[in-house]
Amino acid sequence: MRFIFKTRYDQDLALAKHGGHKLWYGLLLLALLAAPWWLEDYGLAQLTFILIYGIVGLGLMVLAGYTGLFSLGHAAFLGVGAYTQVVLAGMGWSFPFSLAAAAGLSALVGALVGLPALRVKGIYLGIATLSFGFIVEEVLARWESVTGGNAGMTVGSITMFGWKADTSASFYFVCLVIAVLCTLAVLNLLRSPTGRAFVAIRDSEISAQSMGIHLAYYKTLSFAISAALAGIGGALYAHMIRFLSPDQFNIIQSIDLLLMVVIGGLGSVHGAFLGAIFLIGMPQAISSFKDLLPDANGQAPGLKSVIYGGVLILFVLFEPLGMYGRWLKLRAWFQLFPFYRKGMFKRQKAFQKSDRLK
Repeated sequence: MRFIFKTRYDQDLALAKHGGHKLWYGLLLLALLAAPWWLEDYGLAQLTFILIYGIVGLGLMVLAGYTGLFSLGHAAFLGVGAYTQVVLAGMGWSFPFSLAAAAGLSALVGALVGLPALRVKGIYLGIATLSFGFIVEEVLARWESVTGGNAGMTVGSITMFGWKADTSASFYFVCLVIAVLCTLAVLNLLRSPTGRAFVAIRDSEISAQSMGIHLAYYKTLSFAISAALAGIGGALYAHMIRFLSPDQFNIIQSIDLLLMVVIGGLGSVHGAFLGAIFLIGMPQAISSFKDLLPDANGQAPGLKSVIYGGVLILFVLFEPLGMYGRWLKLRAWFQLFPFYRKGMFKRQKAFQKSDRLK
């Protein structure tokens, strides 16, 4: 076990709590910086997708994992950011300004969508966000003068201040820088009074309100921040796939995003990127072993959906904390070995009030 003896207040403010954090995250950053030299173009493209979906996952993690509000229409914010970026880039805007505009417009739309969260919760909030997703998809399809409608529109390379990210390596570094900045911003947000208010609302709205937390303000703010991060991810997503059409931001995409944070681990920043690895890596794993199955099963059109559903059921039943929760248990096993108890992380199914007095 690692016990940290704190001697300065700066240690509470530091993001890296001990030398192990600095070592491992430093090695991870070095590996990501060197990725264009040890990965081929296909692997680099998959890693770029992981960074983009990780940014979107950070936003959904703030909303669902830390505030307790879930969205079934989050792909709509992804689409708003993507189309805003493409339209403004076509008008000659430099990438930093168009990216900021995409994040700002997505945040504004998220704040408007967050208004139903003031009165509804649970499945009713999911229905409200699902309806919003359908509305945005239909608007993108019908507003042909701006979005190109169902015919879609092509997307060029990132251009800013005379420099163009027209190679896979240069675009990867843009996504890496933005992903690191978004991660640091979310980490600092979560340890601020705003982040603590989000967690308090998630744990108990009544208790949070009794402590003076304005529920309407912080719920709307959570939706806005989540939508802004989704808009940033959408802007990068548009330049990655080079073609946009409204059907790319449908209910299936929203379910994939929610699946990503649930499997990655709700309530953890690590879970956003672990879920992105799962979301990008699972189709590759399915493609690699489906040839081993009989043709009737391996070529079935619903094979991916069946496997995704099965994996989600297994995680909900046996590992509610997701991939990051499983990693925490493995780490605790190695730290406590040979004194690790088998039922240490087992949830107590029945708890009586009288047991609190024992």
